[in-house]
Amino acid sequence: MFDDRSPIYRQIAERIKTDVLSGTLRGDEQVMSTNQYAAFYRINPATAAKAFQQLVDEGVLYKKRGIGMFVSPDAPERLRAGRRERFFTDVVDPMVAEARAIGIPLGEVVGRIEKLEGR
Repeated sequence: MFDDRSPIYRQIAERIKTDVLSGTLRGDEQVMSTNQYAAFYRINPATAAKAFQQLVDEGVLYKKRGIGMFVSPDAPERLRAGRRERFFTDVVDPMVAEARAIGIPLGEVVGRIEKLEGR
């Protein structure tokens, strides 16, 4: 499950986010405890705890004292909004800048996108 590209705690957090976005994990659903997660994936419990804390800080998970961690009801919307913003910042803005730099009219770019969408 883990690779060497980024820290394991980030990979855990991204996996949980992906599960939330795909509907595998739903709002108010309990997730594995940090100890269960650590045992299942054979990692240090502190690593799992760091990932879970990051998700709590981002509002993806919330704690119920003495019970465990749960998916925030608004987590899917929160994650989609963040990814939409990153999409525009990381993909669309540079694409528009490059189109302008090489003289492609934005209408042509939009037309190409619409063609790809089958319009």
